[in-house]
Amino acid sequence: MPLAALGLVLLMAGATITRIRRHETKLVVVDLVHVVLAGFVAWGRFGRESFIG
Repeated sequence: MPLAALGLVLLMAGATITRIRRHETKLVVVDLVHVVLAGFVAWGRFGRESFIG
């Protein structure tokens, strides 16, 4: 699960860059929300406590 969340962070970061290059500024916010949420999940899954118990 942590690698899937990390992959989603990378995928959505690429989508954000693509939207910025295409000047689709209204949808950049949605992509950034997805990046933050997936990053939060990845951070929680890779944390020290996730491997302890």
